[in-house]
Order: sequence, then structure tokens, then C-alpha cells
Amino acid sequence: MDELLGGHLRTLREAAATGRPPGRAELDDCRAAGVLAAERGVPVRALVEAALAMAESVTPAPLSALRRTVSALMEGYEDAQRSALRQEEAARREFVDDLLQGRVHRLAERAEHFGLRLAETYAVAVARAAADAGGGIAEGTARRIEDALIARFGSQNVLVAVRDGTLVCVAPGGLAAATGEFTHHVRRLFAPGWRVGLGRAHRGPGGVVASYREGANAIELGDRLGLRAPVLKAADLLVFPVLLRDRAAIEDLVTTVLSPLLEARGGPEPLLATLEAVFASQGNQTAAARRLGVSTRAVTYRLERIRRLTGFSPDDPTQRFTLETAVLGARLLDWPAQPLS
Repeated sequence: MDELLGGHLRTLREAAATGRPPGRAELDDCRAAGVLAAERGVPVRALVEAALAMAESVTPAPLSALRRTVSALMEGYEDAQRSALRQEEAARREFVDDLLQGRVHRLAERAEHFGLRLAETYAVAVARAAADAGGGIAEGTARRIEDALIARFGSQNVLVAVRDGTLVCVAPGGLAAATGEFTHHVRRLFAPGWRVGLGRAHRGPGGVVASYREGANAIELGDRLGLRAPVLKAADLLVFPVLLRDRAAIEDLVTTVLSPLLEARGGPEPLLATLEAVFASQGNQTAAARRLGVSTRAVTYRLERIRRLTGFSPDDPTQRFTLETAVLGARLLDWPAQPLS
């Protein structure tokens, strides 16, 4: 400590002898000592106590000079801490970008610094604010959620970061409570209209990338399909990527089954919405009518109209499957707004 505070003691002795306050050079030396103390990990309380103890050996006590030197020490100490925090945040952002994009340079070594053991399985939750949220996700909100998760599960078990306008939470695959807690805080702090996509648990760095993409894709599919649920699990939506892998086949299905609805008075949209409501209600027309805000008689009429135009009826098990798949395909392809090739 004598090495760190030698300049501080000399400044106090000169002030006591001459009555002059410390100059800029002396105060800069004190700030530099504060920076060095922070870099060496000296507790701030120990630094201040040592500075005050040294002042007791100087007579007469130069109180004005002491205030200035201790203030300069603290300024340097705090500047060093802020700089370290900025460097840590920059390293964290770079690590998260590399992790979620699959860039593997020294990834495992850097992951340990943030408490992640990439040989294990991890699941990723992706939260998106409402479309009308304006500036997206505030850093303060992200920090509050991260602090809450770390307080419960420890910094070695969760990683929370803002990326591409979304809030991302990486947690061990065996710690389902972490993504559940993450969703709880999103529900509490985000404005209505938020969505959370939950990727499946996968092993290794590549598994984190896969889970992240699944979570983000779940949100996109929810938007395209008009799903109401704010929390979407990739495991529940596996059929949709399968449908999209063979675009030609799904386009053929939509064209063959649903294109006759283009002839309906008022267009195909009310009939498509009716089919979606009926499927979501497990065939219960009364429940479907409540979803649509129409009478049960209107639903019955629309289903009969669909049967006459397409030749398919949701009452027939085989035809129901074909109809439901075609309707899902239409939503995925944004038909009829987007014409099919």
C-alpha cells in the first residue's frame, strides 16, 4: 500500500509545509494510484482507510488537501472499474455473437469465463417485444431479468443477452425452471404483444446455435400462422419445418385443395379462418363460433360451402387431415395474399 500511496503522502506533506493546495500533476498522480489499486483488486475501503491513516502522520493536518487527494484516488478507482465493466460487456457481446453464430475460435475457453460448460446440453429461449414497442428491448430491462435469474440460479447456469432486437437466455437443458423463470420475467416486464420461443435442448456449441435458431423460428412461425399463444415451443412446431422443406409439394397441396375457395363470395379468408377455428376447437362448431364471434349456424353454413367448393369435409377423418395440412401450408406460404407459382 505504501507503494500505491507514496505520492499521496508526499502531496499531503507539501501541502502542510507550504499551505498550497495540490496541483493538477499531484492529483493526476493520485488518480493513477486509484486506477492501479482497482486493477490490483485492492478493496476500496482498504484504500481509503490507508490514505486516512497516512494523513494522521502529517502535522498540521491538511484537511483541504486530504479531501482533494482522496477524491482523486476515488475518481481513478471508479474510472478503472467503469473501464473494466465496459471491457467485460464488450467481451460478453462478442462471445454471445460468436456462440449464437457458431464461430468456434477459443469458444470453450471463453465460455468458462462466463460460467458455461459447452460439453453439456443447453436450451435457448428467445424473447421478442411487441411490434409496437418502438426501441425494442431496453438494456435496463435485460439487466433486471438477468440479475433476477442469476440471483436464483447462479451466474454459472444462465447467460442473458440482447441480440438482433431480441432477448436471449441460454440455460442448461436439465434446468427447465430457468427458461420458465425467464418467461415469467418477460411476461412481467414486457408490454402486451411479446412472444417467447423455446428451442429444444441440444449438446455442445453447435447445439446452442441449433436451439437459438429453433427459438427464433418458433416466433416467426407463430406470426405466420397467426397463433395466439405468447409462448411457443419448437418441439410443438416440428411439423412446420417439415412442410416447408418440400415447398413444391405444399404448394401443390394448397393449390389443389384450397384454390376453389377463391370463387367464394367475400373471398377465401373467412372460410380459411373458419377451418382454423374448427380445427383449434377439435371439431366443436359451437366453440369455433365463439372463437370467430359468429353464430353456430354461420359456421355450419361456411363448412357446407367449403365442402361444395373443394370436395373436402372436416367431418371425414382422412379429408380433415388433408384440409388441416393444406390450411397450415396456406398460412406458411401467406396464401392467398402471395400467389403461388
